Amino acid sequence: MKPHQSSLQPLEKNTRALRNRLNWKGELALATAPTLVILSVFALVEVLTRQRLLFASLASSAFLIYLDPQHGTNTVRTLIISQMMAAGIGFVTYILLGSGYLSGGTAMSITIVLMILLDVMHPPAVATSLSFALKAGNENNLVLFGLAVGITAVLVGLERFALWLLVCLSPNNFKS
Repeated sequence: MKPHQSSLQPLEKNTRALRNRLNWKGELALATAPTLVILSVFALVEVLTRQRLLFASLASSAFLIYLDPQHGTNTVRTLIISQMMAAGIGFVTYILLGSGYLSGGTAMSITIVLMILLDVMHPPAVATSLSFALKAGNENNLVLFGLAVGITAVLVGLERFALWLLVCLSPNNFKS
C-alpha cells in the first residue's frame, strides 16, 4: 500500500490501534446513530420518491462508518466524493446506454478506476453506480441522493462523537 493513499488507512496512521470491540451494550450504543440516520433517510425517500433501492448503498456506508469511524474510507471527503461521483457516473451511463448490463458494467468500472485514482475508496459507492445505471429514473433522484449523502456525512461526525463518548465513559458502564 502506498503511503499517500489516505482512504485506505486509519486516519491517525500508525498512532492508533485497531478499534477494540466493546461489549454488546457498547456496540449497540455505537450502532444506534447509523441506524437512526438510515431510517431517517428512508423516511425522506418514502415521502419524495419511490426509488428506494437507489439508497440501499447508504446503509452499507452507515455500517462501515459504525465499524470504524476513524478509518480513511469513512471520512466525509471520501464518502461524499465517492458516492456522488458514483451516482453521477451511473446516471450518465443510464442516459447514454440505457438500463442494462452494459450500462451497469461501464458505470461500475469507471467508478472503481476513479475511486482509485482520486484516492476516495468507499466500497458502497460501487453499488451506487450500479443502482443509478440500472434504474436511474430522473435527475430529481440524483438531487435527492445528494441530500441523503449529506445526511449520511453527518453520521461521520455523530459516530466520532459517540466513539469519543464511549472512550470517555468508564468501561464499568458497559459490563454485560
